[in-house]
This record gives sequence, C-alpha cells and structure tokens, in this order.
Amino acid sequence: MKIRINILVVFLILLISLAGSAANSAEPQNNHFHSYLRKGIDKAFNLETAAAGEFIMKAMELDPENPAGFAYLAMLNLCFYEMSLDQNDRNVRQEALLHYAREAIAKGEKRIKNNPHDGQAYFAMSLAKIAKVQWAIHQKRYFVIAQETSDIWDYLEKAKQENPQNPDTYFLMGLLHYHLSHLPGFIRFLSSAFIVAGNNKKGIQELELAAQKGDLLKELAQAELASAYINIEKQPAKALPLAMELNKRFPDNYNFSFVLGNVLADLHRFDEALYIAREIEKNIQTQTHLFVPQLQPRYNQLMGRIYFNKGEYESSMEYFHNVLKDTSFYNARSRVWALVRMGMIHDLHKERKLAEEYYSKALEEEGGEGTAQIEAKKYLKNPYTPATNQTSNLHDPIK
Repeated sequence: MKIRINILVVFLILLISLAGSAANSAEPQNNHFHSYLRKGIDKAFNLETAAAGEFIMKAMELDPENPAGFAYLAMLNLCFYEMSLDQNDRNVRQEALLHYAREAIAKGEKRIKNNPHDGQAYFAMSLAKIAKVQWAIHQKRYFVIAQETSDIWDYLEKAKQENPQNPDTYFLMGLLHYHLSHLPGFIRFLSSAFIVAGNNKKGIQELELAAQKGDLLKELAQAELASAYINIEKQPAKALPLAMELNKRFPDNYNFSFVLGNVLADLHRFDEALYIAREIEKNIQTQTHLFVPQLQPRYNQLMGRIYFNKGEYESSMEYFHNVLKDTSFYNARSRVWALVRMGMIHDLHKERKLAEEYYSKALEEEGGEGTAQIEAKKYLKNPYTPATNQTSNLHDPIK
C-alpha cells in the first residue's frame, strides 16, 4: 500500500511538473505571437509593407492554427488594397485579403467547435469578416455584404463575453455602432434587423475607449476616431491630439500628414496647416520615402481646403480644378471632395444652379463613395451655409 501511495505521489508530482512546463512554454510562445503581431502592425502603420507581412507571418509560423494571424493578414492586405496606386497590385491584395479572411474564419470555426468559449477565436473571425465586408463595400458586392454581416455581431458579443479584458473588441463594436447610424434610412433599418441598431453616441464612446486602452487595434481606433471627428462630427479640436500623435509616431505614413493638415485647416490654424502642406509638397517633389507624384492631387485638395477655410475662394477653386485634372482610380475621393467644395463655393455666391451641378457630379464619381458623397447629397437637398467658425486652438503648435 505504501509503495502504491509513493508511486501515486511521484506520478502526481511528475504530472504537475509537466503541466507547469507546458504552461511556461506556452506563455513565452503566446508572448512571441503577440509581439510579432504588434511589430507587424507598427510596420504597417509606417507603410513598411514587406516588413509588416514578415512579422505577421512569423506569428503565424509560431501558431499556424491560430485564426488571429490570418485575420490580421486579411486586415493588412485590405489596408494596402485601399491605398494601392497600381491596379495589378490592387488585384493581388484583393486575392490575398479574401484568402486570409477565409482561412481565419475556417480556423476560428474549428477552434470554437473544440472550445465554444474561445473568445479569441470569435474576435479573429469578427475581424476577418469586417475586412471582407469592407472590401465588398468598395466592390458594391451587396450579396457578400449581407452574407458576411449576418453573424458578425453574434461573434463580437461572444468575444466580449468570453474575453472581456480585450479592449480591441470595443473598436469593432464602435465601428459598427457608429457607421451603421449614418446609413440611409432603409438600409439603416435593414442593418438594425440583421446586424445591430446604429448608435452614434455609443459608437463614439466605444471608439474612444479603444483609442485610449486598445491593444493591437489602438492606432486603428485612433485613426478612425480622428476621421469621424473631422469629417462627420465636425469637431476638429477633438481630432487634433489624435492626428498629432499618429503623425509623430508614423512619420513615413503620408496619410497622417494629410489628416493633420486638414485638421489644422478646419481649426483655422492656417500658418501651421500651410507648413504641413509645404512639407508634403517638398516630399512629393523629392519623392522622399513614399511621397510619390501620385499624391499631388491630394496635396491640391489640402491646399484648396486651407484656402476655402480662409475665405480665399478664387485660390481655393484653382487648386480644386487641378485636383479634377487627375482621373486615376486612386484619387476618386479627392475629386469628390473637390467637386463638393466647389459646389459649396457656388452656394456661398448664391449660384445655386452651378452648385447643384457640382454636387451631382460628385455623386456620379465612381469609386468616391464615402463622407464626401454624403455631404453632396445633403447640400443637393439644402444649400450649403457656413456654420459658426471653429475657434482657433493655440495650444501645441506644430514645429
């Protein structure tokens, strides 16, 4: 009996030791997995495409059955698909994002089948599906949108329930709450029935939480929140600290330079906005980092916005006309904004017929869907009238 007890004790000690070793070995692996994802995301935000992909692939090699790696690769390819200046590269990015989204969902479903309480798997599937839906919106694949959105919210709720300490969940929830609240009436009704009801206030609150406390999606939440404040909420003062932080952290990402310039222009901090614009122009001319000539229309759009806000409408129109000279697919949104601003100028001059023509052209621009076309619809219905000027924010000057 004593021998049996001793054998049992030894067996239990061995079992505990092995369990401890497994836990200790799993923890560093998880840490490395997360670290590689973090590095990949940082590289992506600084537009270091190849390095971003390499780090996320290293994470996948550590845990090839983890759907998170595939979901982040889907998001990475979505970002570069949207930013691509070459149609062939755009097609390659499209195929990659769809492939990795499918893999993330398949591997997530497999893990949930083995463990219905796997919150990380639910979150990864939500991320992959949102990447696929965003692509479908660009492509106007309405069947794909309906098909993929049907269970996104269920996945997100389960991800939050099973893993409440993951603040990135609030980013995806905020994204849906916020943008669904801005859809046209009938589509908003359908989204309420099949996904979740839009809620502007709640969406902003969730995006703010993710922007403050987020983990891997913190910077994405900050960028989304800055865009919402400047383009939809018309609160550039709230966008400013976000734009400044992103521009400082990721100096090679020209998108954040443009965002910061737009924010400063809307705050009527014109000297600083012009400084940012001139830096962009200089970088485009010297092709510093990724400031390529194809960004010239975006520079013209920024300059037009600055002069529009200054009330110098003749100079503003010159820049907007230069924007319209470019017909490339990747500058469609710049053209839409130029057309909308030109319509606004004609409204200010009481030239309603001309204003309506520009708003109508903005709505006809293929590939320019987004906030600018929403503005065009609004001003086509009711003439543009300037709101009370935003008071200048004299803190944190740009140097």
